[in-house]
Amino acid sequence: METTAPLPSRNARVEVADVLRALAVMAIVLLHSIEHFNFGSYPPTDGQAAWLRFADRAVWDGLFFLIGGKAYAVFALLFGFSFYIQYDNERRRGRDFRLRFLWRMCLLLLIGQLNAAFFTAEILVLYALVGFTLPLVARLPDRAVLAVSAVCLMQPLCLYQIAAALACPDWCVPPVPTGGLWAATYAAQSSGSFWETVRVNLWEGQLASLAWAWDNGRVFQTAALFYLGMLVGRRGLFLEDKLPLWGRAAGLALALFFPLWGLAGMLPDFLQRGPLLTAVLLLVESLHKFCFMILLVSGTLYAYYRTSCRSALRKITPYGRMSLTNYVTQGMAGSFLFYHWGLGLDRYLGIAPSVLVGALMLVIQFHLCRRWMQAHRHGPLEYAWKRLTWIGSDRR
Repeated sequence: METTAPLPSRNARVEVADVLRALAVMAIVLLHSIEHFNFGSYPPTDGQAAWLRFADRAVWDGLFFLIGGKAYAVFALLFGFSFYIQYDNERRRGRDFRLRFLWRMCLLLLIGQLNAAFFTAEILVLYALVGFTLPLVARLPDRAVLAVSAVCLMQPLCLYQIAAALACPDWCVPPVPTGGLWAATYAAQSSGSFWETVRVNLWEGQLASLAWAWDNGRVFQTAALFYLGMLVGRRGLFLEDKLPLWGRAAGLALALFFPLWGLAGMLPDFLQRGPLLTAVLLLVESLHKFCFMILLVSGTLYAYYRTSCRSALRKITPYGRMSLTNYVTQGMAGSFLFYHWGLGLDRYLGIAPSVLVGALMLVIQFHLCRRWMQAHRHGPLEYAWKRLTWIGSDRR
């Protein structure tokens, strides 16, 4: 039987989740900005001052070390947590949320397609597809969910590829032909009209993005984090009395992170066979990013509950409560700013100036969110998603 934690402080655990969600989406907009929203086109660096080249490298390496692959991991963890909150609320009313959640994922697919029309590396379609598996594990015991999460976290496809490469020296990973897809999206971003960019993004761009997620372990990692987020909700792990558990988790994550991170840097010097190196490196990188994500989450929880930062962190909760709206509008704004159909700022802004654009976008979104939430309970997309989720029922 599944276990369920009591709910004496539901507001507290949901509020700290909104803080984590806000920080994750803020980090994502900064990362997307330096990537020019998956465009990867920058002005020539010939004759560029040495200090500016240093700044570009420092911003790129620093942001990817701190949040690359980690902000999305936090977002995925919170997705599973939100599923549990909704599932448990309906269970307490004597209702089964699972079929309604499947409909909710169909709606998320449509929202993801809206986002994909502007931004080729969006994650909502992937979340919706992986989200269809959540009702399958919703009633499993905690230990079973934890076991399934561990299997997914260990990247079973990578383990198969490692075993195949060790068993047969001539074995190669079957290639996924995405080169033409990425070339088509780059061409549209570089010189296409708005409608041409939308058309290419929705087909070639979406196929390339999903193939990238499969090749880079995001599918299994996302599933693992969804299930772990569900367990976080079940066990009430976002409550203050669970901080000692997060402290132990942070200690273990810290002990594992540096060896795994160092190993990832050393592997290319010791594994010469391409297929074996690719699979091992992907597994190791996935694990050290997961460890760093645990550090970020535990650090945020400690800052929220045990330091004077709590009042400051509570101020960003409106941004977290509107995370879906913020995430989608980031892609729209970024496409307009950097792609050919819009302002085409990729021709003028390198990496360091682009992070300032992202910071400005973040500040504008933050102030709009605070003003909006003073008069509304939900963000625009959040409200539409909720209303459509419960269409045909007595819930609104």
